[in-house]
Amino acid sequence: MSATLLFSFVIGYFLLLLGVAWFTSRNATNDSFFIGNKSSNWVLVSFGMIGTSLSGVTFVSVPGTVGDFTGGTFKAFSYFQVVIGYLFGYAVIAYVLIPLYYKMNLTSIYNYLEHRFGTFSYKTGALFFLISRTVGATARLYLVINVLQIFILDRLGVPFTVTAFVILLMILLYTFEGGVKTIVYTDTLQTTFMLLGLVVCIVYILNNLNLGFGEAMQLMSDKGYTRIFDTDVNSRTFFLKSIIGGAFIAIAMTGLDQEMMQKNISVNTLKNSQKNIKSFTVVMVIVTLLFLVLGGLLYLFMLSRNAQYEGTTFLANGKNIIGDDLFPSAAMFEMPQAIGIIFIIGLISALFPSADGALTALTSSFCIDILGLKRNQQITEQQRKRTRMIVHLSFTVIFMLCILIFKWINNKSIINIVLDLAGYTYGPLLGLFTFGILTKRRLNDSIRVTLICLVAPVLCYILSRNAADWFGGYRIGIELLIINGLLTFAGLWLISSPSAKNTN
Repeated sequence: MSATLLFSFVIGYFLLLLGVAWFTSRNATNDSFFIGNKSSNWVLVSFGMIGTSLSGVTFVSVPGTVGDFTGGTFKAFSYFQVVIGYLFGYAVIAYVLIPLYYKMNLTSIYNYLEHRFGTFSYKTGALFFLISRTVGATARLYLVINVLQIFILDRLGVPFTVTAFVILLMILLYTFEGGVKTIVYTDTLQTTFMLLGLVVCIVYILNNLNLGFGEAMQLMSDKGYTRIFDTDVNSRTFFLKSIIGGAFIAIAMTGLDQEMMQKNISVNTLKNSQKNIKSFTVVMVIVTLLFLVLGGLLYLFMLSRNAQYEGTTFLANGKNIIGDDLFPSAAMFEMPQAIGIIFIIGLISALFPSADGALTALTSSFCIDILGLKRNQQITEQQRKRTRMIVHLSFTVIFMLCILIFKWINNKSIINIVLDLAGYTYGPLLGLFTFGILTKRRLNDSIRVTLICLVAPVLCYILSRNAADWFGGYRIGIELLIINGLLTFAGLWLISSPSAKNTN
């Protein structure tokens, strides 16, 4: 397939986004950038959030896990255990966190920590969001950029560094003015194309294999691809800890994340914002299940094309395509050109939502939470805008550096990295918010809060590295986030005192 043809579609897609950005960012203000003037349509926000939540990790990495045989058994649909947990987590977001944010009329959700505890807690929460979202977003962004590099840009002789720079420049250009006001619309467009790519690929494979949906599911079941629940207590994906961990992952990575909540609180009313979360939850669960089905179908399709397992590898034309390489290899080399084009469009549609919203949210959080831009009445609106643009540009540079680090690491399954990093970086946020909501204790707000939030992840790392030796083979998986949150909660309890005061 012509790399030049594929690249032309990438450029055309970007020009479409730039046109949408120009249209939506006219007369945009700082409030438009930060919270969309609190006038976003909840249906658009809900639909666009699907693309942000799923991102390139789901589009590429989740299908590849289905036939992963490392550890002696197929990973199969075990990722869906985490998704089941999401259902419980999103219920907490809809009925506990969002009402709290609307009641306090927050622009940044971390202002809650200032109202509840004080400045150190507030700044610490914002700091951990900045770390969490920067690392998570760049990991997702790297995955898609690397696929584009391997399957298109390498053939054109374009270096990886140049590819990453140009894509980040694209994202910077269409988010620079409009922020949230623009992203609500671009994410809707991108989610549509991503889901189109998913459905077209499923239909093509079913037709190519001459299988109905039920027959395909039975064939996948016979090969062990459809197993959901892992009953091995010592496994990283044991069903109970995956479900519980998934619930807390949803609470932390959505409910305590400025990027995700920034879109929710841009909706005009609490009721509509809750509608957004509930409808988003249903669609997200269905779509994730379809990506797992696609993964099983991709392995069946490649087996029909003479790919084969050799131990824990899955070889096609002498190359191991297990994990993140499966979907791109099948779409680009084994399917018709039209399917390859649809895959590329779906892929870049998965790329942008995971980066544009993150870049905007990081800019918003740094300006509001760290610099106190909205509070400083001594500077003009124009000065605020100039500062915001400098911060936006600075985070683009940081994204570039992080992408290059992930390129150096070069892991075969980014989804595992994303979940592991979330456990370390979102744990302190989970501990801070849980302590504030569930207790009435007065926190001694000082540098000790920051130190506790820094020490907890370090202790978690030590525990995770040694758990198998210390606990008879037990391996810590997704529950790392919960452990991290509990350690943070315990540390906060130690430096707090009883109080009748409750500012929730």
